[in-house]
Amino acid sequence: MNKLNIIANNISTNDFRLDDFNPDAILKKIAQQVKRNRLELNLSQNALAIRSGVTLGSLKRFERTAEISLKSLVMLAVILDATEEFGLLFSGKKYQSIDELLIREKKHIAKRGRRNV
Repeated sequence: MNKLNIIANNISTNDFRLDDFNPDAILKKIAQQVKRNRLELNLSQNALAIRSGVTLGSLKRFERTAEISLKSLVMLAVILDATEEFGLLFSGKKYQSIDELLIREKKHIAKRGRRNV
């Protein structure tokens, strides 16, 4: 392992290491957390599937490959009491000072995105 990888593996922010900032790693971490929460509640895969309304096959695939639909993930989160985390997704920038907030308030906020031609 080279020096850069060692440094990247040791730097943590918000429980995600620098090497986790790619879609596959994030999905894998979420799947691991769901499985951990399921086991902490002493639920079998079948019991969680029945309670959540997610098919057993989807749950098994999710825990194995980290692939799941957003709707199914939300259904699992409801049963695992983890819906609050969805409120944090795309919640906007956190401001470090009142000046940053005032600058943002002065800027025009677009109602829609520009087309990329």
